[in-house]
Amino acid sequence: MVLQNKPLTKSQKYLHINIFHNKFAIRESQISTIMRRNTGMRPQDIVILLKKISPAGYDMKGKDLAQSLNISPSEISESLERSMVSGLIDTDKKRVNTLALREFLLFGVRYCFPVQVGNMVRGMPTYISAPPISDAISSGNDAFVWKDKNGIMRGQSIDPLYYSVPEAATRDKDLYRLLVIVDTLRIGRTREREIAINELDRYLKEYVGR
Repeated sequence: MVLQNKPLTKSQKYLHINIFHNKFAIRESQISTIMRRNTGMRPQDIVILLKKISPAGYDMKGKDLAQSLNISPSEISESLERSMVSGLIDTDKKRVNTLALREFLLFGVRYCFPVQVGNMVRGMPTYISAPPISDAISSGNDAFVWKDKNGIMRGQSIDPLYYSVPEAATRDKDLYRLLVIVDTLRIGRTREREIAINELDRYLKEYVGR
């Protein structure tokens, strides 16, 4: 005996349609959530990750990071979420993935967050005008700074990764050095980048050893 499929009743058709629409809506919601979580790295994400690998900041929680970097707690939370989705920090948002961060800084940061040298201003030394790069190479008559009314040097301006960088750098000398290293990776020539890479590797090795 051959069994024939009975035609669906009107109520059964509506039920199937509703199930399909609900599944579709759930899937769309999941995709939307993922897209909101990962809208691309932003400059402040790098600043936060650098703080996390600095000796003073690696064990800092969100509230302490916010106060130290002058970045709102909500932005800290969103930033750590972006870094987690990008694989730059673990799922607990505590431990930085140093291999991924190193790769991004060496090969991505200069393209994602490029630098154009600006006019002469008073500010805080960076690039080849600040340690650790200035300890290994002479800047000659050139000087490079983040614009800062309380700065100690006049030089060509370089936009920092985030507006609060000069203030945050004055609070943490190790973060300052890391930010200078990253500026050198953003703008430096071959020899300068080699020095910056060596210094970055030293910090990352110390971080991994903690």
